Amino acid sequence: MYRLLRWELPEGEDTHELVLRSDEEAVLMLSDVGLQLAVSFSGVGSVLATGGEDGHLRVFKWPTMESIIEEPDSKTSIKDLSFSSDEKFLAVNRSSGPSRVWDLRSTEAVASLPREAGEMFGFCRFCNKPDNSQILFVTAMQGDYGKIISWNTTSWTRIGSKKITREAISAFAVSPDGTLLAIGTIEGSISVLGSRDMRVLVKVKKAHLGIVTTLAFSQDSRTVLSTSFDSTARVTSTAPPKSTGVSLWSMILAIILAILVYYYTQHKEDLLAMLPQ
Repeated sequence: MYRLLRWELPEGEDTHELVLRSDEEAVLMLSDVGLQLAVSFSGVGSVLATGGEDGHLRVFKWPTMESIIEEPDSKTSIKDLSFSSDEKFLAVNRSSGPSRVWDLRSTEAVASLPREAGEMFGFCRFCNKPDNSQILFVTAMQGDYGKIISWNTTSWTRIGSKKITREAISAFAVSPDGTLLAIGTIEGSISVLGSRDMRVLVKVKKAHLGIVTTLAFSQDSRTVLSTSFDSTARVTSTAPPKSTGVSLWSMILAIILAILVYYYTQHKEDLLAMLPQ
């Protein structure tokens, strides 16, 4: 049973309890649709997309529930959905086959993003760049490696791909400012990466005892919240840890200089005698 709950926030400064009210009328169109593996609202909340275990994609205007796109596919299940920030595109990842991108204005599929040999697509997220253009990131497993692939949202060609982890990726998020990515794994680890070069900036191994199920950045992108099957939640700073000690190369240089000074003091007269008179 698919249910929508509204959060009612009482007015005033008095102490109050959180009230959740079931909205049966709003979800009438989704009654008896079966298990939904992916549900997503667009950024401004005017479009709702759902993807079922039975492979059925449904996209509605919100809150009128007017159908925009409906695509049944009994051969696959839907794994993830992502709206672009301008509500122009919807990316859909299925359990097999390519990742498909829909144009919400024309309600037509405009791109089919193929997999390379051995890739299994997982999550998809649009990311805004500083110049207001966008990139689509898709996670994938290829053999023993979890990787992140980036796609140009004009030509729909691959522009980057990097192996990140040897653990299966179970959660994925993009920061609001578009500069950071975060992945969670089935082993409970968390990694924060730069979106430009996909370099790991922060890594917390065994941040949770169970599978990381959800990741969400704070609005200022300074922290990332993670939750897990072990019923825990954790807030992790996205700032790289500061170095608290002397670097290895500095220590090696200091040792070499100390050896040279000692050698000079012990053989000063011999060295002076070797100089031309």
